[in-house]
Amino acid sequence: MSIRCLQRPEMPRGGLFFRAPPRVIGHRGAMAKAPENTLASFRRAAKDGSRWIELDVHLTSDGIPIVFHDDELDRTSDGSGPLSAITLAELQRLDAGTWFNPEFAGARIPTLAEAVALSDELGLKMNVEIKPSPGASVATAEAVVELIKTTSRTPQNILFSSFEIDALAAIQRAGQHWPRGLLLDDLHLGWRDEASQLGCSSVHPQHGTLTSADVVLDICETGLAIFTFTVNNPARAKQLLDWGVDAVITDDPAAILAVI
Repeated sequence: MSIRCLQRPEMPRGGLFFRAPPRVIGHRGAMAKAPENTLASFRRAAKDGSRWIELDVHLTSDGIPIVFHDDELDRTSDGSGPLSAITLAELQRLDAGTWFNPEFAGARIPTLAEAVALSDELGLKMNVEIKPSPGASVATAEAVVELIKTTSRTPQNILFSSFEIDALAAIQRAGQHWPRGLLLDDLHLGWRDEASQLGCSSVHPQHGTLTSADVVLDICETGLAIFTFTVNNPARAKQLLDWGVDAVITDDPAAILAVI
């Protein structure tokens, strides 16, 4: 028997932003099928039926928000060294596709502005994770909010998330209307207080921490929406959604959508 979290229909968990829970969010786009955090990956997620994407944002050395996961360039590009030491112009000369598959040769590391424009074009909602280089939590959050304010045609479709308390606090100071989600590697003592103090709409726990329907129900009772990462097993995704999780973040949206 599935156990669903109870909620008042006039006010969904997490507030009005989550009136229609996403169910499936493409992790860094559709990174099982295209190089992560590239425009090609976001297009693939949309093609595969995902209406939400998750992406990561860092700052270049000249303060431009770009879409990238790691602190170092080596794993997902032909560059090397810390991302925070490279300018946007230098970054745009790198290849971010060949490492995944030669068919993606020439793919670039996109700016956040390019990702926002594409999501507007495709009608996608975005979970923008603030993934700062060391010491840059506040600067990254502030730059991201300013860019969203000035470039997005649909800022109401954007959710910010982070493991970094300072980053979420900076977004909170920028305006109470920006939805925020607290990322959690574990359900540590005090996470509820952190989410409350930051005015979060959602919590994003690592899916291994959700060990039973009772654990999910306990989170539901806080009134927070639950987005869990990273779920690539379709049976596990269905179990979590049956327990009441609002969305699973997955590398392969098509595989999960096929079973739900």
